[in-house]
Amino acid sequence: MITSDREIIRVRDVMKEDFDMVDGRITVMDALRTMKHVETKSLIVDKRNDDDEYGMVLISDIAKKVLAKDRSPERINVYEIMAKPLLPVDPDMDIRYCARYFDTFGLSRAPVIEHRKIIGIISYTDMVLKGLVHF
Repeated sequence: MITSDREIIRVRDVMKEDFDMVDGRITVMDALRTMKHVETKSLIVDKRNDDDEYGMVLISDIAKKVLAKDRSPERINVYEIMAKPLLPVDPDMDIRYCARYFDTFGLSRAPVIEHRKIIGIISYTDMVLKGLVHF
């Protein structure tokens, strides 16, 4: 058996803890106006109730589904363009497996969920720049 002495870097070590959460019923324009963390490139859409699931809208979704189609961001609700349900990532997952998970399912970023609550967002950028360069 081959063992590795490489330190395991976990998702929780490199994820972004700051993210924007919006209500799915607001307009795309209102969602953009409320963004506090513009560098995140995504918005989490909150659950309507405990039996619901989180959603996500990427800035690229807004570009493709609103801007490119010449639709009015003042007339489109977030729920119309969001992805839902989301594929979550466990905060204790090794970032090597997280990168494989992203590749397998075609993800660029995902919510980090613990006890059915979002505690952060992870992206390829976080895994590479924070996980490989700074450790």
